[in-house]
Amino acid sequence: MPVGRTLFRGSPYLGVYLRTGERATLVPPATPGPLEHDLARLLGVEVVRTTVFESEVVGALVAVNSHGVVVGDEPGERERAALERIGPVSVVRHRQNAMGNNVLANDHGAIVHPELPREAVDEIGRALRVPARPGTVAGLGTVGMAGAATNRGAIVHPKATEREVALLEEVLGVPVHRSTANFGVPIVGACLTANSRAFLVGRPTTPVEIVHLQDGFGIFD
Repeated sequence: MPVGRTLFRGSPYLGVYLRTGERATLVPPATPGPLEHDLARLLGVEVVRTTVFESEVVGALVAVNSHGVVVGDEPGERERAALERIGPVSVVRHRQNAMGNNVLANDHGAIVHPELPREAVDEIGRALRVPARPGTVAGLGTVGMAGAATNRGAIVHPKATEREVALLEEVLGVPVHRSTANFGVPIVGACLTANSRAFLVGRPTTPVEIVHLQDGFGIFD
């Protein structure tokens, strides 16, 4: 089954700590071995252990797709070497520097926190080699926590407006569905990590939410 439920060191907020692409998942150094095994097996990826800016909240700090990696400040030498195993690393400096929180991307497009200046939006687009547009999800600029996107579908906060969903579908090039995870948590991007093959979500997520997430990501048994 291409779906798993787990915790990261007791936390159901997997998306805060983990960032997954089509070929690899970035995880903090303290990731338990069984979770690393589950990520590799379920998502079909290489697991790369690293901090970002000496922090374990890797998922919140890094935006990735199959073309590149974006961070909000210069990583350390060892961190950069680890990130480069995913793809070319680009630094886009701004006070909104948690790029995992502020970018919702797949291999087709990217939606970016609207407070980022036009120059930064363009830099992110060049780094990920996709069209990038400013936008919100349910009025939130932290689009990378309010949603999650793969090359097959996207899941967003249940209060995302029709206008927001239309922009997301235009830019990301995939169907967009609304759902919660972790037993009613609306910031779904914080609750899971996913690629086009599978997803791993926090353990409190209900069977009904699992069905909605499978529909949204186009991932079935």
